[in-house]
Amino acid sequence: MKENVASTFVFILLLFLNTNLLNGQSPPGKPEIFKCRSPEKETFTCWWKPGTDGGLPTNYTLTYHKEGETDIYECPDYKTGGPNSCYFNKKHTSIWTVYIIVINATNQMGSSASDPRYVDVTYIVEPNPPVNLTLELKQPEDQKLYLWIKWFPPTLVDLRTGWLILQYEIRLKPEKAAEWETHFAGQQTQFKILSLYPGHKYVVQVRCKPDHGFWSKWGPESSIQIPNDFTMKDTTVWIFVAVLSAVIGLIMVWVVVLKGYSMVTCILPPVPGPKIKGFDTHLLEKGKSEELLSALGCQDFPPSSDCEDLLVEFLEVIDSEDRHLMPAHSKKYPSQGVKRTHLDLDKGEQQPDREAQHSGNQ
Repeated sequence: MKENVASTFVFILLLFLNTNLLNGQSPPGKPEIFKCRSPEKETFTCWWKPGTDGGLPTNYTLTYHKEGETDIYECPDYKTGGPNSCYFNKKHTSIWTVYIIVINATNQMGSSASDPRYVDVTYIVEPNPPVNLTLELKQPEDQKLYLWIKWFPPTLVDLRTGWLILQYEIRLKPEKAAEWETHFAGQQTQFKILSLYPGHKYVVQVRCKPDHGFWSKWGPESSIQIPNDFTMKDTTVWIFVAVLSAVIGLIMVWVVVLKGYSMVTCILPPVPGPKIKGFDTHLLEKGKSEELLSALGCQDFPPSSDCEDLLVEFLEVIDSEDRHLMPAHSKKYPSQGVKRTHLDLDKGEQQPDREAQHSGNQ
């Protein structure tokens, strides 16, 4: 009797399952956690994609536990983050802690679970876009007109305590252009743009990124009209001029090197020193009167009579003039303070011979 009841129950169950399968009903498909994000490193939200519902109402729950712990908790808030999401407020958010998160799907036909997602809040920070973007044209005295861009950090981020450090990026383009021009601004909340086209309307956006995490979405667009009388400062022209000047300079240096001249010789040529044609200047350093007189024109040494007479007459005249100009007291000490040169010695040796010859002629 009992065997008949058991077989009847199994038959009815199989018939029920077969009927549900024929009607397209089945256990739910496997859900998937596709994103977890923290806007300020104090709270975070996770979103998931549901699997197939099996043709039946399906219930989804998020469960998690912290690494190294065995206690399992359920999502504290299913509403704040929107459909298919779980929001963790400050009370349920811990830094430097790994969360192991799983999504469970259940219907009348069964249940399924997602692959576990490992979440560290420090590395899922994606801040909100910067706010209050303002554009202004400025032109200081005697300077070019430029575009001054200024903004403020996201309202929920605490930057004063250093809990989060943000970096910013700007992009702008003429309103009808297709490509954006991007500038990295670092941690500053203001930026200056110099190269602009006159007469165009520019569109500007800003976004931010934490030290560990992801770029935010681009903030709302702001636009400004550049006046027509604004002279464009095209940096590419100056770069071209600088490169061309450098190439010309290298060519000049190359030509000079090929000709064997140094740059100093070309720019500052050496000034030739005074020189007597056919005269060896090294004779002045040796101090030998014979070689000096020979180089000056007296080839025969001792000198001939004509050369000797001229030299004697010259010396006598000079000596005579010196005697007239010399004070009386200097006659007593003719040699005091006077150094005799080589020519004076020759004069002293030859003077007796000249005096004897002169008296004989008289």
